[in-house]
Parts: sequence; C-alpha cells; structure tokens
Amino acid sequence: MNFTILKEDGAARTGLIETENGTIHTPAFMPVGTNATVKALGPDELKEAGAEIILSNTYHLYLRPGHGLIKNLGGLHGFMGWNRPILTDSGGFQVYSLARLRRINDEGVEFQSHIDGSAHFMTPELAIEIQACLGSDIFMAFDECPPWPATREEVLRAVKRTTLWALRCREKKENMPHSGKSALFGIIQGGSYEDLRRESLEGLLQLDFEGYAVGGVSVGEPKEDMWKTMSLMGPLLPAAKPRYLMGIGDLKDCMEAVRAGFDMFDCVMPTRNARNGTLFTSAGRISIKRTEFKEDPSPLDAFCGCYTCRNFSKGYLRHLFLSKEILSMRLNTIHNIHFYLEFFRKMRESITEGRFSEFRRKWETVEW
Repeated sequence: MNFTILKEDGAARTGLIETENGTIHTPAFMPVGTNATVKALGPDELKEAGAEIILSNTYHLYLRPGHGLIKNLGGLHGFMGWNRPILTDSGGFQVYSLARLRRINDEGVEFQSHIDGSAHFMTPELAIEIQACLGSDIFMAFDECPPWPATREEVLRAVKRTTLWALRCREKKENMPHSGKSALFGIIQGGSYEDLRRESLEGLLQLDFEGYAVGGVSVGEPKEDMWKTMSLMGPLLPAAKPRYLMGIGDLKDCMEAVRAGFDMFDCVMPTRNARNGTLFTSAGRISIKRTEFKEDPSPLDAFCGCYTCRNFSKGYLRHLFLSKEILSMRLNTIHNIHFYLEFFRKMRESITEGRFSEFRRKWETVEW
C-alpha cells in the first residue's frame, strides 16, 4: 500500500491510497458490507455511486459462511464480485457489543455466536488468519474496545491489552508471506482519557503500522468528548500515513474529523437509515413516510444526480416504503450512498481548492 498527500488546507488534506485492487481518494467514506454485501446494493450500483472501497467484517464472515469457504471461492473480492479495495474490521467492536456473551483475557476472547450460541475463541493470530483468507487490502489489528462509561482502570487494561494484541497481529502477519500485499492498521484505544490515548498511540507507533485508526469513539460518550478525542488524536497521528476514524458517519462529525486531519471513515448510517425510510438530502434529513409527501411529484433532492432522484418522485418512494416493498430499500439506499459519496467528493474538491472552511460553513447548519 502506498499513501500520498496531494493537497492540504489547514489540517484537512486530500490524498491517494494505492492498493493492489485500486486507488482510494481521501478523505474517503467506506460503505459497510458486513456480510460480504452492502445491504440492498450490487457491486455495479456501488461503483455508479462512486464507491472506491468498502468495509467488511471479520467476525461475521468467520461465523457465516466461514473464512475457509470464502478463500476457496476466490477470496472476498471474487466471492462478492467486488474488484476494488476492501478493508476488513478485525471483529473487536463486534466482540465489544457482545458483552453478555463473551469473556476476555490476555490470550483472546471467548464468546458465544449470536447466530447459534456455539462457543468460539478469537485470538489476535486468528483474526489475522481470517483476514488473510478473506484477502482484503487492509487488515485491522485485533483490539479491545472498552465500553462507555468505564473506569480509568478498565480503560487502561484495554489499552495495554490492545497494544499486546497489536504486537501479536504484526508478528503473525509478518510470518504469513501470502498476506504481504495487504496493509495492517493499528487501532488506538483510551476512551475519553487524553493520557491513555497518548499511551496507546506511543505503544502502536513502535510497531510501525501502514496506517493508524482511532477506535472506541461514538460508543455512547457525549459528543463533546468525541470531538475532543478527534481534535487530540488527529495532529498526533503520523502525517505520512492514513488516519482512520472508526464507525463515524454523522456528516457534521466527519467534517470536524477531516478538519482535524482524518482521512477514512465508515458507518452504517446511510444504509440503515435508508431501510428505515430516513433519507439525506441537501436540505437536510427527511422521513419519506410523512403525509406531506403523499402527492409530491418532486424528486428527493433536486441537486442529486442518483438513479433514484433522476427517475422517481417523493410520492412514489413514500408509497413503496409504506407498502413495505423491497424496491423501497433499494431505491432509498442508492440515494443515501450516492449522497454520502458525493458529499465526500465535494469535500475533497473544497480542500483541493483551498475553501474547506467555506464548505464547512455551508453544511454545518443543515439538520441531518
């Protein structure tokens, strides 16, 4: 993997991440394809929307259908028919979300499958083995994401364990020659404790990862705390490597993070909201089920060029949603993904032209 910074406007920057399966323009938003699919969309629709990279999940694909099966069917790219870059999350966040079904120690995590209750033991080494079978372009190190709220002692324990596991992930990957073309990113933990965030970063810098991610944000903490973490960590992360803020999808949060120097983002917000009838437009967030749209002949967004906005009215989209038609999920998701990716394209353009502050002022008052 190669990363090049193209333009800077304050701390905000545009760049290129070059991988074996294609180039990613940053700042980049990665649609989430947890189960080897971005829900409701096919690969060609993702490409038409402008997706250059998607995220898939180690934990879920390990449980179903199994990483060995995916490897035998051409790796994740061949399995899902996606020939552009893929980043795979290590599964640490999913393990965090299974608090009642798991036990953690320094060796790894014992957990029960949310699918059938079967017992499993995930180690840093297994997380890397799974990602190697999946054949993703960017691996994530296995980490422990502490809950919020958590005591300082709990967060410190998670930081130390995450650093230990990061070392084991690095060593495992270096001993797997067939995974050499993939990059490995380390994940910084530390909750809302500034000194623990710094300690986590210092431990990971010694391992010289190809990129660095900030995890454990947007897990229930006040938004002010999240923004403090973003503002703290952005300038501290290595400037010559991609900076990834994990699980952030609120567009105002994304702009603040780009302002702090972050390059990569992922979230289920555009897809999950689409399936629930909530759509993002240049005028703000709307709920398509509202009565006012019943006879509305206008498109969702007159300034949007997606397939949905070019061809269908709000009245029709409302009818589909209330009728629980499958097409509703598809057309809504096409729009939301297109809107997000176009938003990021315009944000990159504003940085290139030295007007990122103007871009932020334009959008920060919109109600999303």
